[in-house]
Amino acid sequence: MQKLVQGVHQFQRDIFSEHRQLFARLVQGQSPLALFITCSDSRINPNLLTQTQPGQLFILRTAGNIVPPYGAVRGGEAGTIEYAVAVLKVRDIIVCGHSHCGAMNGLLAPESIAELPAVQALLKHAEATQRIIRENYGHITEKAARLMATVEENVLVQLENLRTHPSVAAALSRQDLNVHGWVYKFETGQVFAYHPDEGHFLPLEETASAAVAPARISPLPPI
Repeated sequence: MQKLVQGVHQFQRDIFSEHRQLFARLVQGQSPLALFITCSDSRINPNLLTQTQPGQLFILRTAGNIVPPYGAVRGGEAGTIEYAVAVLKVRDIIVCGHSHCGAMNGLLAPESIAELPAVQALLKHAEATQRIIRENYGHITEKAARLMATVEENVLVQLENLRTHPSVAAALSRQDLNVHGWVYKFETGQVFAYHPDEGHFLPLEETASAAVAPARISPLPPI
C-alpha cells in the first residue's frame, strides 16, 4: 500500500503540476478515441501499450476480456459499452486478449477454478471458445500453443458477443463504428490484430486495416 501512496504523491508533485492544462481541459468532458476492452490482468496497461493520454481511451476490464452477450447479465459491461457508443460516439472498439491469460487457462483446465464459482459463471460467456478449442484444435497438444490458440479464439468469440449489443449493432449498420480484435504478447511487446481477409492474426504493423486508424490519433505531449 505504501508504494501506491508514494505514487500518488509523486503524481501530484511531478505529473499533475507539469500537465495542469491537460487536466483542466478534461474537466470540460471526454471524447475518447476508442473503447478498449481487455483483461483485468495487472500485466496489461492499455494507456502504456497504446501510448495514449488521459481522456483518449475509454477502458473496460474484465477477467479474460469477457463481453457477456446483451441481456445475459445485468452488469456494468453492457452499460459501459452502451455509454461509449451511444453517448461518447467512439469510432472504434478493440477487444484485446493477452498471452499467459489465467482466465483462458481456466477454460482449458476447469479443475483449476473448481473453487471459484464467480469465475466459473463469468467464463460461461466463453463457452463457445472452449468448444471451438476442444473440437477444432485437437492437433495442438503443446500447452503454451494451445493456450495461445484459446486466447486468439476467445477474442473472436467476444467480438461476436459484442455485436449482440444494440448500440453496437446499430452503429455498425450505419458504418459509424469499427471493431477490432487484438492479442498482446506481454513478454515481447508484440501486438497482433485479426485480419478478416486473411482469417488469422497478423502483427499489427502489417495490418493497418485491423488497427485503430493512426489518422484519428493526435496524442498529447507524453507524460
